[in-house]
Amino acid sequence: MRTLNLGILAHVDAGKTSLTERLLHAAGVIDRIGRVDDGSTQTDSLALERQRGITIKSAVVSFPIDDITVNLIDTPGHPDFIAEVERSLNVLDGAVLVISAVEGVQAQTRVLMRTLRRLRIPTLIFVNKIDRRGAHDGRVLRAVAERLSPAVVPMGAAYGLGTRGAGFTPYDGTETAFAGGLAETLADHDDALMAAYLELDDEAVLPYDRLRRELAAQTRRAVVHPAYFGSAITGAGVDALIAGIKELLPASERDTEGAVSGTVFKIDRGPAGEKVAYVRMLSGTVRTRDRLPFGRDGAGKVTAISVFDQGSAVPCESAEAGRIAVLHGLGGVRIGDTVGDTGATAPTTDSLSRYGHFAPPSLETVVVPCRSADRGALHAALAQLAEQDPLINLRQDELRQEISVSLYGEVQKEVIQATLANDFGVEVTFRETTTICVERLTGSGSAVEIMGKDPNPFLATVGLRVDPAPVDSGVEFRLEVELGSMPFAFMKAVEDTVRETLLQGIHGWRIPDCTVTLTHSGYAPRQSHSHGVFDKSMSSTGGDFRNLTPLVLMSAIEQAGTMVHEPMHRFRLELPADVYGSLLPVLARLRAVPRTPSTQGDSYVLEGEIPAAQVHELEQRLPTLTRGEGVLESAFDHYRPVTGTAPSRPRTDHDPLHRKEYLLRVVRRITGG
Repeated sequence: MRTLNLGILAHVDAGKTSLTERLLHAAGVIDRIGRVDDGSTQTDSLALERQRGITIKSAVVSFPIDDITVNLIDTPGHPDFIAEVERSLNVLDGAVLVISAVEGVQAQTRVLMRTLRRLRIPTLIFVNKIDRRGAHDGRVLRAVAERLSPAVVPMGAAYGLGTRGAGFTPYDGTETAFAGGLAETLADHDDALMAAYLELDDEAVLPYDRLRRELAAQTRRAVVHPAYFGSAITGAGVDALIAGIKELLPASERDTEGAVSGTVFKIDRGPAGEKVAYVRMLSGTVRTRDRLPFGRDGAGKVTAISVFDQGSAVPCESAEAGRIAVLHGLGGVRIGDTVGDTGATAPTTDSLSRYGHFAPPSLETVVVPCRSADRGALHAALAQLAEQDPLINLRQDELRQEISVSLYGEVQKEVIQATLANDFGVEVTFRETTTICVERLTGSGSAVEIMGKDPNPFLATVGLRVDPAPVDSGVEFRLEVELGSMPFAFMKAVEDTVRETLLQGIHGWRIPDCTVTLTHSGYAPRQSHSHGVFDKSMSSTGGDFRNLTPLVLMSAIEQAGTMVHEPMHRFRLELPADVYGSLLPVLARLRAVPRTPSTQGDSYVLEGEIPAAQVHELEQRLPTLTRGEGVLESAFDHYRPVTGTAPSRPRTDHDPLHRKEYLLRVVRRITGG
């Protein structure tokens, strides 16, 4: 049987969970369609999801379409939980992007579609809620073509918009206008089809069978995007969508006899608190009691397996390629790990390169337990949450005894608070949410400490040079010394400590992009007294290099200098033309940089950039400033140097006390004081 791993993605409240329910019902998996408002859906199983009426965690269900097993992954729509979407992208064969026929293309819709196109994930568009008052087909299609993809193909016509009788009639090839438009769209991406199209007489059209085959081929290459209209509530248009999923998306058979290989995209906890890994099986067949390697050097015995069949997960003895497998027993496994044969090659779209295509969290906060006795329990609970969402980037300040997490927004913070209280019994509060900045080198710098020369008390020689690197290039560690000039373990200790030290620069912010070169190295060979007892006071250890490297690196960074950069969002603002003048001073106070506006009917469309720290305030003030008619879209775009003296400017010393205490602690360790 062929399999298809299908993602349902959308802006919040576009109706993707309702569509999931309708697909399960149409396939005969469920007898009654659940409602988000009632908390009775299959995929929103968490109590918190039912209370809030939103999807917080991605969920997997399964249903058949003839000879295809569809593993459907319902993802969150709220931007605060974009990390859940990112992890799901790693396992998708195709996607359905849901758009509301009333609200149209929204901020999250654009973010999702850009990513789907960049990753070349075949995507169908489903315009939902055509039965709602205010639904519009032409306006939404124009917005899709202008703001998502020009290669959109409407697969039928909607009727009765805004009424309970709204429906969708698929095109069958007899409509000349549809066939002609389809031929033009497809010919833009295929030279042979273009040549055949140009040779036609004025009244002739290309054979419809050929056009459908080419439509399927180009959809599977993520070149064009077929669009359907319907209503998940009434079921209108859903049968046509199901037919499109079967015909146009790339279901395939997998190699079940090859080496076992898979990718972990989700971590959860079982009823007894055991770690559970959700794995997309790429090849081979895994069985209970198999011992599987994972990650760089982990391994574990599979104690139980579940696969998704006819809706929910069911226990079984094995899981073959193409399945979504739930594996128990892999205690140290992490999200993103390869399971099984790491040498088994997978398609590029299945690789871990998919991670990192959404912006990282730009906010952080300190989590404070309401009862000081809960401090240990809080750290343990947050560590479990970090297993499930590594991007919260759990950090503990040993000096201040504080725990910090990274966030996408205030809703995520509220969810973390409720989860800690409900699932772990830990009541917490939060400090004020602040913006996560970064530091970038403004020049080059170098420093060296020689073994045996004051003030270096360590049995190690370390020299480092730091140089600026292009944005998003990461940290590169280079050698200007011979690889064999000292043991590899000491080289590794220097490199690992460099990367750890760069998490806090001069102003306490992370330095994400730079080149660090080891220019000097030296060590004291292993020595012993005449009785053969090792004497570490005479011989270098890894600790010597781990202690010395931060001092040398910070000296080099201080010589190079750094500048703090704050995260910037690009924004798109639709507003009544008559309020444009009164909005500009507000944008200026928020340090936004608007571009020249354009007109869209009787409205203005204003684009520009704004500091991430000010987006929330703009969202709060916009309804009053625009009589409730303003529509704001924003998404992270880049980091900008912090300049000026505006009150809203973020502080450039993230944690100066921590940096000062850290250096004093190192000095005391060096001097023995």
